[in-house]
Amino acid sequence: MLSDQEFNRIGWASRRGMLELDLILVPFVEQRLRNLDADDLQRYLDLLESEDNDLFAWFLGRGKPEDNELAIIVNKIIAHVRPA
Repeated sequence: MLSDQEFNRIGWASRRGMLELDLILVPFVEQRLRNLDADDLQRYLDLLESEDNDLFAWFLGRGKPEDNELAIIVNKIIAHVRPA
């Protein structure tokens, strides 16, 4: 379980300075982060180490992460933004 301090730190790191990414990542953090299991939380933290241009391309479907673990969390974020 995340402490409020950890949640706030991750939330701050999710604000990328690119509006398009903020519109995807911030709602995901606010609505889903506390409910992620340990594996998905680690995937999300690893995702935050990625370059903004890569994140942008992945979320727009213009590519996929080479790392399968990152691909899992990218797909979950996309599903959150664009529910079926």
